[in-house]
Formats: sequence, C-alpha cells, structure tokens
Amino acid sequence: METINVFDAKAQFSKLIARAEGGEEIVILRHGHPVARLMPMPTTRPDRVPGWVAEFDVPDDFNDWTQADEADWFDDRPDQPATAS
Repeated sequence: METINVFDAKAQFSKLIARAEGGEEIVILRHGHPVARLMPMPTTRPDRVPGWVAEFDVPDDFNDWTQADEADWFDDRPDQPATAS
C-alpha cells in the first residue's frame, strides 16, 4: 500500500485511478495524516435477497371466490343496512 500527499495525488489523479483499477490500494495523506483511500471497486455484487420474502406466505385459498367475497364486492351484506348515497 502506497501513500501519497494530496498535492501529488491531484497532479497524478488519472494515473492513480489506473493503478487502482489494476488492484493497488493508495492512501492519500494531508499534512502526513491519512484522509482517504483509493482502492479498486469489487467486481461482483452479492445477490440481493429482500428481507420480507421469508416472512410472506400466500394462503392456498387466495384465488378462491366465496359468497362473502361477492357480498363484499357488491356491498350486499344482509347484516348491514344500506346507506343512502
């Protein structure tokens, strides 16, 4: 791992980027103290798995149409009085 000061890093930025692409890691110093690290990006991304997938379960009767569903759909419940519009 090489270190370079900010002034030199600004002057050689393109070369430093090329070196980072090649796999090198470069630490940039300001007044002798490390302030940044230039390193290659990972080539592959990890597979994303949404957290809610494991917790979600579709019931077996999800697509079954019942009399209660029809009453709800057409707002035709005998136990509820009809509202005036």
